[in-house]
Amino acid sequence: MIDYYIISIDMNKTLLTSVLLLSMSLSASAQESPLWLRRNAISPDASQIAFTYKGDIYIVGAEGGRARQLTTNQAYDSNPMWTPDGKSIIFSSYRELGKDIYKVSAEGGVPQRLTSHPGSETPMTVMDDGSILFSASIQQDAQYGDFPDGSQVYVIGPDGGRPKQVTSLPISNISIGPDNIVIYEDYKGYEDPWRKHHTSSVTHDIWIYEPSEDKLADPISINGNGVFTKLTTFKGEDRNPVFTADGDSFYYLSEQDGTFNVYFSGSLRNNDGKIKPEQLTFYKGNPVRHLSIASNGTLCYSYDGELYILEEGKQPEKVKIEIIRDQTERAAQERKMTTGATSLAVSPDGKEVAIVLRGDVFVTSVEHKTTTRITNTAQQERSVCFSADGRTLYYAAERNGHWGIWATSLTEDEDKLFTYAFKTEEKMITKPGETCFQPQVSPDGKHIAYLKDRTGIAMMNLKTGKETILLDSDVNYSYTDGDQSFEWSPDSRYILCNYQADGGWNNEDVAVIDTETGEITNLTQSGYTDSGFRWARGGKAMTWTSDKAGYRSHGSWGAEKDIYIMFFDGKDYTEFLKDKEDRAIADLYKEKKEGKKEAKDSVKAEKKGAKKAEKIILDLEDRQDRIAKLTRFSGRLGDHYMTQDGKKLYYITRLEKSMDLCCLNLEDNSIKVVLKGVMGSIYPSKDEKSLFMLNRGGVSKIVIASGKKESISFNGVFEYKPAQEREYIFNHIWKQVDEKFYVADIHGIDWEGYRKTYEKFLPHIDNNFDFHEMLSEMLGELNGSHTGARYRHTSGLTMGTLGAIYDQEFEGDGLKIKEVLKGGPLYLADPEIKAGNIIKAINGNEITKDTDWHALLAGQGGKKTAVTIKGCGKERTIYLEPGFTDYKQMYQRWVRQREDMVRELSGGKIAYVHVEGMDSDSFRKVYSDLLGKYRTCEAVIVDTRHNGGGWLHDDLATLLSGTGYIRFEPRGQYIGTEPYSKWTKPSCVLIGEDNYSDASGFPYIYKTLGIGKLIGAPVPGTMTAVWWENQIDPTITFGIPQVGAIGVKEGRYLENMQIEPDIEVYNDPASVLRGEDKQLETAVKEMLKTIENK
Repeated sequence: MIDYYIISIDMNKTLLTSVLLLSMSLSASAQESPLWLRRNAISPDASQIAFTYKGDIYIVGAEGGRARQLTTNQAYDSNPMWTPDGKSIIFSSYRELGKDIYKVSAEGGVPQRLTSHPGSETPMTVMDDGSILFSASIQQDAQYGDFPDGSQVYVIGPDGGRPKQVTSLPISNISIGPDNIVIYEDYKGYEDPWRKHHTSSVTHDIWIYEPSEDKLADPISINGNGVFTKLTTFKGEDRNPVFTADGDSFYYLSEQDGTFNVYFSGSLRNNDGKIKPEQLTFYKGNPVRHLSIASNGTLCYSYDGELYILEEGKQPEKVKIEIIRDQTERAAQERKMTTGATSLAVSPDGKEVAIVLRGDVFVTSVEHKTTTRITNTAQQERSVCFSADGRTLYYAAERNGHWGIWATSLTEDEDKLFTYAFKTEEKMITKPGETCFQPQVSPDGKHIAYLKDRTGIAMMNLKTGKETILLDSDVNYSYTDGDQSFEWSPDSRYILCNYQADGGWNNEDVAVIDTETGEITNLTQSGYTDSGFRWARGGKAMTWTSDKAGYRSHGSWGAEKDIYIMFFDGKDYTEFLKDKEDRAIADLYKEKKEGKKEAKDSVKAEKKGAKKAEKIILDLEDRQDRIAKLTRFSGRLGDHYMTQDGKKLYYITRLEKSMDLCCLNLEDNSIKVVLKGVMGSIYPSKDEKSLFMLNRGGVSKIVIASGKKESISFNGVFEYKPAQEREYIFNHIWKQVDEKFYVADIHGIDWEGYRKTYEKFLPHIDNNFDFHEMLSEMLGELNGSHTGARYRHTSGLTMGTLGAIYDQEFEGDGLKIKEVLKGGPLYLADPEIKAGNIIKAINGNEITKDTDWHALLAGQGGKKTAVTIKGCGKERTIYLEPGFTDYKQMYQRWVRQREDMVRELSGGKIAYVHVEGMDSDSFRKVYSDLLGKYRTCEAVIVDTRHNGGGWLHDDLATLLSGTGYIRFEPRGQYIGTEPYSKWTKPSCVLIGEDNYSDASGFPYIYKTLGIGKLIGAPVPGTMTAVWWENQIDPTITFGIPQVGAIGVKEGRYLENMQIEPDIEVYNDPASVLRGEDKQLETAVKEMLKTIENK
């Protein structure tokens, strides 16, 4: 764009020139084609296209041209669909906080709200009579036999009303043909919806559903009485089917040639369920998205952020679109930040603290609220520290695509504090293009140490700039930024650090580095986890935490810890062990003259200035014999700090409801709680008079002598630059993947090329709904699990749940109860409430047959609610507190159903357990049931389906791999078998497409170790460990699969290696809707055979 300036004072000429320039400006804007046009829908007559751009709905002619803005609300609008008459647009919007469905005239106007469930409703299609099918996660019907999770499909009338369930099947996309024949895209289990290029059992397929003859009439229903046929056989992604007008063929999107393109399938009749796909588009590199069809067969779709139409027999044609719209997002916005601190440093004089607020460095006074901004960038700064004289702030900053160490210094001699200084100077002290962060200045101020290449430790001479590598980057592994630690000794010669050499990632040690000789000594050499180290007693000792004496989690991660001290000076160790009486005796023999001399020396030292740190001599030879446990009881510990005189130990531990700061008096062993509800690290002042802490985004100060607690107030003025911040986050995510993806070649893709592909969309995105989707599209190119971006939109709305499954076929007034859920609010409120009772009103509001009753329970979770119920010939009102979700009750119901099935089919011979997650709680439930109520069973079915992962594979495999080697029989009475803590009888494992992460790794281990058979559907290979990283915008998160697991037997990564069952069986849609579980039935039959053949 060219800037024009008007100098003439002739008003007529000025006006004319202004109009001319405005016209030129608008024309220039229009010539720049808008990108990231998504969620498009072509009108029934093929004359217009509705689409979403920057969170609003637009309509443009199919021939292109200037688009007309249909919605202008500041909320995010999307998912436009045409009504069959072409007169209205159905769309989703967050204008009432939750995602609801609206209807608006295609000419514009005020939209009509059609749904009111305080969740997330997404329109799927509009039927010929104007009824709207939408997806929402509300509740499956009582007969549904699959896992109680995911969304269902509902239908409402043209003007809303009470939603009626169409099916409990989770369906991703749907198209309705003649006689309510349905073609749809299935959903088998979790994977990021924008993942691409993968072939596995979880990828989507296209199915056709034909209703039974007695169900051809309205209303539409997809149930177990109809016929389901899977149409696609490609092992990758097949999506977004749309019927042709006659319902005899369909179009869809598929990755058969490596990227999403448009395909056509001919006649569905008389083909034995087999289709012959014909590829219609041949794009490379970018996916085709959002396929829609007009009545005459004209297709519309989005490709590379632009819209295309495809008429039968012709080549795709881009729809050239112009959009003239105001810039609604401000380039910069000032925000006052009074909370949200993420990093902390205390100045040497203790008068000010440096903090990081949303990626910028601020300094605030300890005594006053005055806060000064040090950096003002849309990038991220973190890990602040002061120089020894307090006149320079060091911090890490990610600029120009790399992390570096930067310094901001006071330039005026009269300025003593950053809080009140106006002139500062910033410079980068590490080399550009390197990855350096987490600076720490040595106590003598001569050197600065920092992490280099994420895990190496480097030291720089601040006077000469000379850099020395102290720890190579291949010794430790960094899982998350900030998980590496090091600390200078008081005399500035040594550095303590975490140490993982020779495969010690899961049980790291503490090492000490001699910065003069380069010698590294592993101090702890433990098979447990040693961390959280600090220098103590002036450098003569080290404190640290270890889990070697604490109770360990029964399964998965987690262990209680203790705080220990290791002495590097034998005399100091002896002195530390003295009790009060020992010290009193020693004091009796002190000469008064010596005491007076020490007092005079102390006065002289104060007059001369600060005492130089005593040179430390480390005696490491007998260090293992000079260790003491400081904490009396093991616990869930956070950070700690021991005063240098060794009299008090401050530490963070979980007590009852929160993590609390406690103080242990090491002289009399008394403990007191200093501050409740704290998280993060402890920062002592240099004079050790105070402790500072980050406390839930704020800063707290504790005066050691008195125990007084103070809150350090700050009021930082942060300049929010949304567009620049999104650009930074985009580049940061790209860089993180480039440096941390689990294989260095990033699956052989052109990652730099994809950066260029997706960065062009940034100027066309002004909200986090579009932004996180664009990030997910880019991350989807990785063909990796555990990735994609997430946007945490918080509506503040909740849905109160009563703990009942309702009769979906009931058409009268009220809600007819089909089943009362055990443990739910209704069950606990009144045991007389039964199936068949009708809920007539909620808080006095009558529920009619046309009432969308969800609005009556919106926001009622945890609140006293009046529920009027009719049953057993009477009507009564009870008061109860609705829950926030029925998931727990629905899950337990599902497990009990499977337990009952197995017991009935096996005659009680076979046990059934479901592993809900790969975590300790799930393991304890399995352990308890196996070795408790199922002790007398002869075999067990271990169900791992619908398990999202965690870290339990070895614990679970060990539990199931027991072989009895001893029977305890005193006087012939059998009382037990060794091993008593393992299952020693036959087992099999149920698996499915929804096993994820560690629930993908466990079946591999179970099969590799030959413990038993896998039964069910193949499991996608998703055995990697992920880091979900929060961004400087706290609502945005993304994942990196960064620790890959290599199967020793195969010599390859388990990621993208599908685990095949020994007995393959699928739960087809019809059987699931009828409440059956064919995989479980097969497992029972197999276990009965195993028992018989023993």
